[in-house]
Amino acid sequence: QVHVVESGGGLVQAGGSLRLSCAASGRTFYAMGWLRQAPGKEREFVAAMNWSGLSTYYADSVKGRFTISRVSAANTVYLQMNSLKPEDTAVYYCAAESTAGNGYDYWGQGTQVTVSS
Repeated sequence: QVHVVESGGGLVQAGGSLRLSCAASGRTFYAMGWLRQAPGKEREFVAAMNWSGLSTYYADSVKGRFTISRVSAANTVYLQMNSLKPEDTAVYYCAAESTAGNGYDYWGQGTQVTVSS
C-alpha cells in the first residue's frame, strides 16, 4: 500500500523559513512534487523533481526562495522555504508520480503553512 505523508507546516512571520518533509512508501516513484492551494484559489504547482535528482522545476513565484531536495534512501522529499511571504499561505500537498507521463497519482493529506505579515 502506498503512503505519502507530509509534515513540517506551521505559522511563521514574513521573511522567515520553514522546511516541509514528505515521506513516501510502498513503491518506487518516477517523480515527486509539491503543490499548494490557498483559500478560494485553484491548486497550483510549486516545485518538483524526478527521482534521479537530475531535474528540478519551480514555479516562477517561488524561484530563488524555495528549494526541493530528496534523500533517495529514505524515499523522502523536502521543500525548504525561505523568505516567506504572506501570499505563500496555503495548504501544501506532496504528490508522487508513479510512472512518467501518468501525472501525480498519489497525494498526501496536506500541511498548512501560514505566513503572517
